[in-house]
Amino acid sequence: MKIVVCVNHVPDTETRVKVGSDGISIDRTGVNFIMNPYDEFGVEEALRVKQKHGGEVTAVSLGGETHKETLRKALAMGVDKAVLLKDDSPRDSLSVAKALAEYLRGISPDVILFGKQSIDSDDGAVGSMVAELLGMPSVSVVVKLEIEGTTVKAEREIEGGHEKVETRLPVVITAQKGLNEPRYPSLKGIMAAKSKPIEEITPTPASLHVEVLAMRKPPAKSAGKILGTDATAVPELVRLLHEEAKVL
Repeated sequence: MKIVVCVNHVPDTETRVKVGSDGISIDRTGVNFIMNPYDEFGVEEALRVKQKHGGEVTAVSLGGETHKETLRKALAMGVDKAVLLKDDSPRDSLSVAKALAEYLRGISPDVILFGKQSIDSDDGAVGSMVAELLGMPSVSVVVKLEIEGTTVKAEREIEGGHEKVETRLPVVITAQKGLNEPRYPSLKGIMAAKSKPIEEITPTPASLHVEVLAMRKPPAKSAGKILGTDATAVPELVRLLHEEAKVL
């Protein structure tokens, strides 16, 4: 079975993000980058599918030289190959999906895994876009996956519950937290990953459909008010909620 997992290189969730001097991107000075957390579930599931059905797992990332850090983590976790679609120019979600689909179309994978969303742009659209561009079925926010022969059974999160769906290979899956527990790379895996080659491919230049016009941080929260410590504060609290907060 040919399995591909697409991974992104994103700012650490603990990073205090600052807007760059250009006003349309983040200031990368001192920012620590990591594998997109949701993509870790995708990598783990790819390895589990291989363990059960055999085959080969390839990790793919679109971006600049620094994306090799995330690809090496995927190699350390156990994937067989790593491919960098090398292009650090700005891209919107559709242009990312087109570049990935262009590469994937040429290798005809059976299973393509993504995290449900990337925590930098946070739109959760790329996996579904890739599926549409390839003409493949897709199942998003998956928390349980079973593959038997060419039949794919998945359980996905929906508002207020879970939904069970069935489709067939080839398929695109986007992984949600709860699908599995990602493994930690072993020391042996980390050392081996350092020497493994990462294939570099230059994708077709981006054609943007969305342009970032400005980026700004949300306004700082105003200081809170302490109205009292007993029931005598209730009338004033109700007045403020009605007249200032306008929630009553």
